[in-house]
Amino acid sequence: MRLPYRHIMGLALVMPVLLLAGCTSTEKLPISKQGSLGPGNTRAAIDALRLQGQPYVYGGKSPEEGFDCSGLVVYVYNRQGLKLPRTTQSLAQKLPMVNPEYRLPGDLLFFNTDKPFSHVGIYVGDDNFVHAPSSRTGRVMKSSLRQPYWRERFIGVRRPLLNPGLSFNSTGDTSCNYQ
Repeated sequence: MRLPYRHIMGLALVMPVLLLAGCTSTEKLPISKQGSLGPGNTRAAIDALRLQGQPYVYGGKSPEEGFDCSGLVVYVYNRQGLKLPRTTQSLAQKLPMVNPEYRLPGDLLFFNTDKPFSHVGIYVGDDNFVHAPSSRTGRVMKSSLRQPYWRERFIGVRRPLLNPGLSFNSTGDTSCNYQ
């Protein structure tokens, strides 16, 4: 069945408006559309889960000395042979973005706790992530994106790519900015 010319012209005028209207939304994407541990970097997720209970130490980057948020991420990925940047800001700048709806275990979740990209954790599935939140909590722990505090501060996802030739090691500030 052929559409009359006026219907085709009407669609041609309406479609760009509808497409642009979708780009202006300020509504946050839904937190999750997926199940538990599955595809992704399950080794990173499991390694992060095993570190729960380790002490929080500002600037820390090992189980012996404790962890801050980016130190935990760097440690987990270093065990897989991937050298990542040391700060949350540099992790966010150098790693590829992922649509939050398509995050997988092992992806990095970023938060605005006092400024954009000031906190990071490792996604482990089912809206949960492992992180070293603060000296107040005192330890590495699992938290949920369903908690209002984290849901409201969630700002993005990045995916470390396991490519043996890839190294982002850098110097500079050695911590996340969440106290």
